[in-house]
Amino acid sequence: MATNDGVTRRTLLKLTGAVTIPVAVAGCLSHKANGVEEDESWEYVDDEADYNGWLDETESYTGTVDWTGRDEVTVSVGTGNYGYQYSPAAIRVDEGTTVVWEWTGEGGPHDVVATDERFESDNHRRAGETFKYTFEETGVCTYFCRPHEAVGMKGAVDVV
Repeated sequence: MATNDGVTRRTLLKLTGAVTIPVAVAGCLSHKANGVEEDESWEYVDDEADYNGWLDETESYTGTVDWTGRDEVTVSVGTGNYGYQYSPAAIRVDEGTTVVWEWTGEGGPHDVVATDERFESDNHRRAGETFKYTFEETGVCTYFCRPHEAVGMKGAVDVV
């Protein structure tokens, strides 16, 4: 004798659809790589600079974003799953371009420190705070967040 636990095939299909549709739609709305928002308008360079392994452990590094031809560009500070990334992690700019690092308010206090000591920001934590630096010389400048370097909060600017 067959028993009926009160769940019909029709009820099961309705429940499955109620869960599947929102998950599928949510997947279409998010454009993240490793927890970092990527702008669909970003174009990546084909001939990347040699970062000598600097970005190997950086989750947000997906290539070098080409921001040549712009006077000023903005890198987000405190992105990723835990707020311990820069986004984008690597950019290419022209000589004379000003890079603005803008804090998201995520991941606690962060700073921006050049490995060659050409610049160093204060620690900031509030969303909207900024630090600016104008790159006057060609070459690669690598940088990091002092409190979060060990977890891969690193970036690079390729100045051409």
